[in-house]
Amino acid sequence: LVWGTSFAVTKVMVLSTPPFAAGALRFLLAGGLLMAFTRIRGLALPLDAREWRHVIVMTLLQICGSAGLNIVAAQHIFSNQAALLNASGSLWIPLLGSLGRRGDAISIRVGSGLGLGFVGVLLLLWPHDGYALDTLPWQMVAMLAAFNWSIGTIYYRRARVQTPMPVLLGLAMLSGSVVLGGVGFLQGDWSRLTLTAGGVFSISYLAILNSCLAYSAYVFLMSRTTPAKLATYGYVNPAIAAVTGWILLGEALSSL
Repeated sequence: LVWGTSFAVTKVMVLSTPPFAAGALRFLLAGGLLMAFTRIRGLALPLDAREWRHVIVMTLLQICGSAGLNIVAAQHIFSNQAALLNASGSLWIPLLGSLGRRGDAISIRVGSGLGLGFVGVLLLLWPHDGYALDTLPWQMVAMLAAFNWSIGTIYYRRARVQTPMPVLLGLAMLSGSVVLGGVGFLQGDWSRLTLTAGGVFSISYLAILNSCLAYSAYVFLMSRTTPAKLATYGYVNPAIAAVTGWILLGEALSSL
């Protein structure tokens, strides 16, 4: 529910606040909250270089390479379309997870279910007038974001990370905030920053509910279930995103 609504809220965020500055503030708040939680729980920071490498990889793939790119794409495409394109992760995750000696094989039954689910999502959110070519580059950006998220998912499953999950997420989000904030500085976002009610709401919502709650739930499941089962989140999100986009942004729902 939280993840599905996040696409429309992200659209509200980039319409009301310079995107990279907003993304930096979102992950600064989320990372700060998670790190405060880890201090209360007495969880230790990573000590060796290997664990810090995991933090860097997760920062690049899932914070900057996925959430960051989705923020970029959200400026140019509808939120329900962004949700559909991100649902491609439901195919990438099990496909990537089946590779290698430690891969989880995809049975015919599971593969058929995944394919059928993706076709259902495609039919649910296919625009009445089709996809416009002028937005194709931004659609590809959203697809790349989903692919990066999928690579990060499989990396985490196989990396044997010893750092407690809230610590890893908190550090990755704080690092991602620095990267997005630096890009925002180069783009002039900070000089144009004016926090409106919509901007404060969307940044807070995405930081607390999406980044802290939904990300934590997802990372918790990464190493506790198969890639195919994990990927089914992508079939729920677009349906929720379609309704939320209609309510918040007036994005049309047709009869087909």
